[in-house]
Amino acid sequence: MRKTIYSREYEILLELLVRARKRSGVTQTALAEALETTQSIVSKMERGERRLDVIEVWTICEAIAVSFSGLMRQFEQAVRREFG
Repeated sequence: MRKTIYSREYEILLELLVRARKRSGVTQTALAEALETTQSIVSKMERGERRLDVIEVWTICEAIAVSFSGLMRQFEQAVRREFG
């Protein structure tokens, strides 16, 4: 099994998270404060340098006021479009 952090699917997830954060009008700094971490860590998460688990994705969704299930539906649709 390949490392998921280097997969196109993971890249899609990160793209969706960044887009959702920006649409919500939340900066990396504001998200970092909500997550009780640093802007540098948020940047690393968004660039794929730090792996996110499902609980962290859910927490980010909560912090940016985005539906986790909605984001996952978008993810599934994007992956299906890309890979059939």
